[in-house]
Amino acid sequence: MALQDNFFERVYAVVKQIPEGRVTTYGAIARAIGAARSARMVGYAMNASHDDDTVPAHRVVNRNGLLTGKFHFDGTNLMQQLLENEGIEVVDNKIVNFKELLWEPTIQEGE
Repeated sequence: MALQDNFFERVYAVVKQIPEGRVTTYGAIARAIGAARSARMVGYAMNASHDDDTVPAHRVVNRNGLLTGKFHFDGTNLMQQLLENEGIEVVDNKIVNFKELLWEPTIQEGE
């Protein structure tokens, strides 16, 4: 369990850096922490973070800009509402202007 906790904490450290009004992807986070093939585990970390208001999990989407994690939020449209509150337009569960809003985290040293 300690390895998973450490992985999740590394994920959360990156997610907390996502600027308001921007989004990133599960894969970008995985690459940033040196675990490029672990995008699915990043998704598990996002799902486990919903009780922590310091982790803006709503800013993490799939590689095509789809709100694939929306079912893990309370209410059917909470993820979309949180993004829209930050000025991000969402149509049909997809980020409009996704490429322009994509934030790429830097690779963490020593990972």
